[in-house]
Amino acid sequence: MSTRHIVIETHLGPITLVAKGETIAGLYFRHHVRRPSQEAFGPEVADSTDPLLNEAARQLRDYLAGRRRQFDLPLAAEGDSFQHAVWDIVKSIQCGDTTTYGRIAEQVRDRSLAQQVGQAVGANPLCIFVPCHRVVGSNGSLTGYAGGLKRKQALLELEEPSAASAGRLF
Repeated sequence: MSTRHIVIETHLGPITLVAKGETIAGLYFRHHVRRPSQEAFGPEVADSTDPLLNEAARQLRDYLAGRRRQFDLPLAAEGDSFQHAVWDIVKSIQCGDTTTYGRIAEQVRDRSLAQQVGQAVGANPLCIFVPCHRVVGSNGSLTGYAGGLKRKQALLELEEPSAASAGRLF
């Protein structure tokens, strides 16, 4: 399976997109919490020469410009079964909506697992594509995000229905 990557410039800073074979396996900011070593990304390629990475970059740019609300990409994150259960729930959070770590823990059948849910959300290697920025604290406050809270806030504001912006907490 050939691993390779591209780096695209965005208003959120440079973003590294990683592909393994025919799937997207990573989306990382420059100062991403839990960012793998550069060697794990494989060689850098020109997006124009890689149809999969080119499409991922196009969809990400469209999303960041407000022209796309969901992604249609083959995704393959590496993680354990609990992480995948959490990430599957996170994938189902609609653009413009949020949920809490506690609600996700309830969906995996144990409210006491909220901290483990937070760890799984934080380990998500496909942030934005698997929208972990849509997971907030129990009182609606912004809490940890591997790309930083300013980026989390920017992503939530990008997705926010205009009528809701007057009543938000952040």
